[in-house]
Amino acid sequence: MQQFRPGGFRILPPVVKNLLIINGLFFLGTIATSSMFNLDDYLGLHYPVSELFKPHQLVTYMFMHGGFGHIIFNMFALWMFGNALENIWGPKRFLLYYMATGIGAGVLQLLVMYIQASNVEAKLDHETIAMVREQGLQIIRQGQNYSDPFLGKLNAIYNSTTVGASGAVFGLLLGFGMLFPNSIIYLYFAIPIKAKYFVIGYGALELMMGFRNSPSDNVAHFAHLGGMLFGYFLIMYWKKK
Repeated sequence: MQQFRPGGFRILPPVVKNLLIINGLFFLGTIATSSMFNLDDYLGLHYPVSELFKPHQLVTYMFMHGGFGHIIFNMFALWMFGNALENIWGPKRFLLYYMATGIGAGVLQLLVMYIQASNVEAKLDHETIAMVREQGLQIIRQGQNYSDPFLGKLNAIYNSTTVGASGAVFGLLLGFGMLFPNSIIYLYFAIPIKAKYFVIGYGALELMMGFRNSPSDNVAHFAHLGGMLFGYFLIMYWKKK
């Protein structure tokens, strides 16, 4: 039976190493500029009807993070799973996979947001929807939201920001599980579990949490699933070729 343990920074392949550096620089840049402007407004992923949305955000959002714990978790997973995958695939294929799963995660997240927004918009008239589009961002920036549940939910969709490498990281997790299904991952550094079961369990948990759609949950679960979905399709395409 294979066992996988992180080997250390000395054997870190070039793309993983540079991705770690780039993510770290973006995080430090966010902190350094926080007193002047919010970098998430420009580089985080916004819903297309938002005045802050720009197409480049489908790429840049994956290098932004919401806090120290967020970036540490993602970078550890990038190091842990990316190290093995880049050594197998090589730098070019690994970078293509990482970017494709990250962008794919963002696309699926926007699609889910569109479905959610459409369901709420169907309950409102055009004037009310236009009002939320025009005024909602300023209300959010004041740390407030509409008291009406439909208006509040719609405004949260319109003016939410998605950040983080989690979509691409979940793509790496899926790739690791497909290439090394019987490798052992130590859950919480203590509980051994085969990679294939870990991937299936984590994917099922993300799907359940995504459909639960708890108001207090600010995790982009469908972005995580999008990374896994696009990763699966890309790996199957490569296998056929």
